[in-house]
Amino acid sequence: MIISTGTASGKSLSYQVPALMSVLDGGTVLYLTPTKALAADQLRALQALGVPELRAATFDGDTPFEERNWVRQHANYILTNPDMLHRTLLPRHSRWLSFWRRLRLVVVDECHGYRGVFGSHVAQILRRLRRVCARYGSRPVFLLSSATASEPGAFARRLTGLQMAEVTSDASPRGATTFALWEPPLTDLRGERGAPVRRPATAEAADLLADLALSRTRTLAFVRSRRAAESVALSARARLSDLAADVGAPADLPDAIAAYRAGYLPEERRELERSLRSGEILGLATTNALELGVDVSGLDAVLIAGWPGTRASLWQQAGRAGRAGQNALAVLIARDDPLDTYLVHHPEALFGRPVEAIVLDPDNPYVLGPHLCAAAAEIPLVEDDLEIFGPSAEDVLTGLVGEGRLRQRPTGWFWTSRDRATDLADIRGSGGSPVQVIEMSTGRLLGTVDEPSAHTTVHTGAVYVHQGETFLVDELDLDAGVALVEAGTPDYTTFARDVTEICCLESLRSRPLGRGELHFGTVEVTRQVVSYLKRRLQSGELLGDEELDLPPRTLRTRAVWWTLPASAVASLAETGLDLGGAAHAAEHASIGLLPLFATCDRWDIGGVSTELHADTGLLTVFVYDGHEGGAGFAERGYARAVDWLTATREAIASCECDRGCPSCIQSPKCGNGNEPLDKAGALHLLATLLSPTSTE
Repeated sequence: MIISTGTASGKSLSYQVPALMSVLDGGTVLYLTPTKALAADQLRALQALGVPELRAATFDGDTPFEERNWVRQHANYILTNPDMLHRTLLPRHSRWLSFWRRLRLVVVDECHGYRGVFGSHVAQILRRLRRVCARYGSRPVFLLSSATASEPGAFARRLTGLQMAEVTSDASPRGATTFALWEPPLTDLRGERGAPVRRPATAEAADLLADLALSRTRTLAFVRSRRAAESVALSARARLSDLAADVGAPADLPDAIAAYRAGYLPEERRELERSLRSGEILGLATTNALELGVDVSGLDAVLIAGWPGTRASLWQQAGRAGRAGQNALAVLIARDDPLDTYLVHHPEALFGRPVEAIVLDPDNPYVLGPHLCAAAAEIPLVEDDLEIFGPSAEDVLTGLVGEGRLRQRPTGWFWTSRDRATDLADIRGSGGSPVQVIEMSTGRLLGTVDEPSAHTTVHTGAVYVHQGETFLVDELDLDAGVALVEAGTPDYTTFARDVTEICCLESLRSRPLGRGELHFGTVEVTRQVVSYLKRRLQSGELLGDEELDLPPRTLRTRAVWWTLPASAVASLAETGLDLGGAAHAAEHASIGLLPLFATCDRWDIGGVSTELHADTGLLTVFVYDGHEGGAGFAERGYARAVDWLTATREAIASCECDRGCPSCIQSPKCGNGNEPLDKAGALHLLATLLSPTSTE
């Protein structure tokens, strides 16, 4: 069963009651959540019930090793996450024999968080869980919970592989939420190509957070990155210090502002969560780590600095305020970005529309293959198991046998390697061991960064912020997995830039689109971080571009691309348009708008454009999934190409700039410094694609 009702509607109680009944009847319960914070919050709520028979415990990466044996031997209500289920509980299932035999209920909380490649991995982990349970004679009920799942029954079936009933009626009382769309003003500064610079969304969020804290309004400010969380908290504290001096507020009021993000040590996160609940903290700048159902009742306002990627996340974040039934304020602050600009000028795209369908593909061979290996290592696979893993399992198994990863015998398929099969599945797409961030002068471990992100966040010369302290990265050693930093107070921040090459491997589907063609297929993308920009903190003014020497990264993925023949572009070239700049501008804007039509984030996808591509021989614009094997985003772009590209053209046309700016065709992650770009040319190219002959 899946329960899909609004935030603070009593979903926790709906699964806690049957869970406690299972425990009182001698059974066990497994609770899965995407985040450690939510597991810790749920444990606190369970312990507050005071049920003597309940032995609840978290089992995650923060659990001390000396406690893990107690959890395995005595706990009857285990709160964990897919990572620990994948790497520890399932591979060592025989050590948990008593728990599996008595397992009555599996709770999958905040299940809408399992989307894209991560969701596809979790879907296969749940299938492995079902298989292990069957081995020990248990058939637990799966109960899923979400505040923002679209088509919840269908999604739950894809995630678990089981038939699902859905509960969607929500009669819970709630206060009114005032929702504001806020576009920061243009400044007098000029950025790349002389474009006007809009005040950063994070700067606006910091000012609003300080103003709200001054009025004792308890507020969460959601931002898009770890760096932004630190920056907003730091700026809000500084502004609050100035305001407090002017109006006579308590001198310690700035201490009521803090940052919260992944990468903090466990004890730091737990203390911040406690302070937020108690009211010691009035304002918290956070990444989406607090988006999910952690109990933060009593909040009055939510600031959302930049479109969070989906309508589902927007309503989830806005729902953090007003959770005790009181009225609330939510403010979406637009970034200098095509999608954000489009949304604040087209509120109908936000309000009165259902949340997006959750995209996941358990049959993706890059996902399914590693989990079949893990399943075979847990318990040798037999013919009857193929139904659990889906229609692609047999073909993928044949490939795994051919690669030598599995060995087939008359009795089934076996894992014969001495290596850990679970190491083959990188379920969160981290791409390797985390990089440790260490302060050079003290040897203090500040936090960790996943290896791909290290290329862009802790490269040599990067500005790194941790709990309000600013550091400069002296050296990034990828071989050692270490970034060495030293304290500093630069008046700028840094943004990594990369270059991308793409080759077409296979067109799986195609159709006419205007005078051109639309394709969906498999591509190989090679990306390399080549430099980083320095921008002034408050204004965003460009201060410099520094070269970097980092290794390239290659992935095979899925892409949607469109081409225009020479006959269609010749007339455009004759008018003096820069075809390469036009394609480049259309690429940037279409990347910015795809999250409106696919459940993704701008940073989940990438793009390449060229006036003459080597594989197609034509003007070509690619938009690809930034995950190995694809994540379904490009496929949704292919399916909704006309709507998507129409919105893209509207976003460019409605922007008040003359030659292009970050609100329409400039990209914050462009490896070519946003050169060349041709705004008028992009409008003409898209008009050609959207001519009346185009088809859905």
